Amino acid sequence: MRARAAIVRALRETLWDKGFLELDPPLLVDGPALEANLEALRAADGFLHTSPEFALKRAVAAGLPRVFAIVPCFRGEERGAHHGTEFTMLELYLCNANYLDLIEVVEELVTRASHAVGVLAPEFRRVTVRELFGGQVPENDEDFYREWVERIDPALTEPTWVLDYPARQAALAEIREPVAERLELYLGGLELGNGFSELGDGEELRARFAESAAQRVRVGREPHPVDEGVIEATSRLPRCAGIAIGVDRLVMALTGARDIRDVRLPR
Repeated sequence: MRARAAIVRALRETLWDKGFLELDPPLLVDGPALEANLEALRAADGFLHTSPEFALKRAVAAGLPRVFAIVPCFRGEERGAHHGTEFTMLELYLCNANYLDLIEVVEELVTRASHAVGVLAPEFRRVTVRELFGGQVPENDEDFYREWVERIDPALTEPTWVLDYPARQAALAEIREPVAERLELYLGGLELGNGFSELGDGEELRARFAESAAQRVRVGREPHPVDEGVIEATSRLPRCAGIAIGVDRLVMALTGARDIRDVRLPR
């Protein structure tokens, strides 16, 4: 817990020093997620948020150029050594930037968090998804995920930025055919972060909500409610980039903990 407190303090102070404004997004929301694979938890008259993404994008669209939040998030059906129904997320947004501009910010965050607990700061390599697949990315998601889980993900043990996912896996990223401007961060064998050049087209976002809903219906799941507010805000977004980082996993990576329950207070 002392290590965790030192890491979280270092994250906050780094972002404050860089001119980011810390916000307190609501945990109770009407529209919980875009991604079809996320299971939101119902609470009161809405849902517990799966991330602060939609609220922070509203803030960026309203004119705040650098924002972040460190908050609890909730996702159903996620239990294991690296997953929890409740977990802590750092999410940040940076205007006049694209996904590659996130790298410098995040590496400084990890460096200062490392120093806070007396650990040597890691040096990250960069590799594209195409390079990881040996130049030939599978054309369908089933083959992609099978090879990713069986061969690629277990080999990502070094500090690594993975860049340029297939366009069909854009989530809320801008697409630059044939790839999405998306990156993921790996440290200590753990996937720590997922970031994008943020989509700035509200109607395209509406289409992605519709596709996500259709995917959920196809597998017998209830579709997520559409968040009309974030669709409207997306059409007003300036050029910006954002990333979500799992705070618990960062603490695990920097302390050598093997189970997420070892870095959180118990229920």
